[in-house]
Amino acid sequence: MTSSPTPPSAQPFPSGTGRYAPSPSGDLHLGNLRTAILAWAMARRGGKPFYLRVEDLDRVRPGAAERQIADLAALGLDWDASPGAPAERIEGSESTEGKEAGVLYQSTRLAAYEQAVAQLREANLVYECFCTRREIQEASSAPHGAPGAYPGTCRELSKAQREERRTQRPPALRLRAECTSYTVQDDFYGTYTGLVDDFVLVRNDGTYAYNLTSVVDDAFVGVEQIVRGDDLLPSAPRQSYLAQLLGLTQPRYAHVPLALNEEGKRLAKRDGAVTLPQLREAGVEIPTILGWIAASIPVYNADGSTHSADVPVPNAAAILERFDPARMASEPWVVRDL
Repeated sequence: MTSSPTPPSAQPFPSGTGRYAPSPSGDLHLGNLRTAILAWAMARRGGKPFYLRVEDLDRVRPGAAERQIADLAALGLDWDASPGAPAERIEGSESTEGKEAGVLYQSTRLAAYEQAVAQLREANLVYECFCTRREIQEASSAPHGAPGAYPGTCRELSKAQREERRTQRPPALRLRAECTSYTVQDDFYGTYTGLVDDFVLVRNDGTYAYNLTSVVDDAFVGVEQIVRGDDLLPSAPRQSYLAQLLGLTQPRYAHVPLALNEEGKRLAKRDGAVTLPQLREAGVEIPTILGWIAASIPVYNADGSTHSADVPVPNAAAILERFDPARMASEPWVVRDL
């Protein structure tokens, strides 16, 4: 069913150099694919570069990154060769994953993250934290604590206290934040002010944390607009604040609604055939899948009516031709009957 015609948007919507950055923990589901298409379309509609980054520092499932890249290409997405990416495909081995040409892999960027942490250390903005997850949860749930915020338990430990605690548990490294909130601009949510606490930069197993790596890598390739799911909106103030501390350009944000199941929960594999390989194995063709995504955005027909979910779309370029972010749905996409 189509809606009543909607007039074109009155003013241009901003576009900027973009990226999509999945973690190779498994196959991309419909919600991931929809966000990837939106990130790509937001950049390409303005003729801007679009990059692909694989966040492979942890939770790597063998072969997942290669399948994710193949799925995005199958939908018709293209991307520019990223700075720092291999010029040719690097074949994998029994102990390492292969790497596609033009795609940036975070596992190759460790020196850049180390340099960023060193810069923050030099400014006395890093300290060791020995708290367990349970201790943090208990402290933040206390009546005086800000929900979800690190309470600063280890912020002012003495040298002797740190040395004693190192014998019991390896430390994580936290940012010594000098503010408690920060304001960012989001192209869909407008002005957004969110919590900034002493968030983790390096986990106690030595893995660089998401908030650090994404900020460093986005600046490295020149990302101007970050399009991602709105579950990550609370991360934007922390990341923008960190970019400021590191002297990096702060990008704009455009957080988009998630795909949910019929219970209103984030879409997951338990909800049936929700990944591209599962759907194709069930006999669902890519144009049909793109038709669902086009209707969920939605895109509009020449007469101003919304695209119907039962009308196939040949490729992502056909979505781009009719994509108007100023008219995009503000509610989550509830995926039904898969």
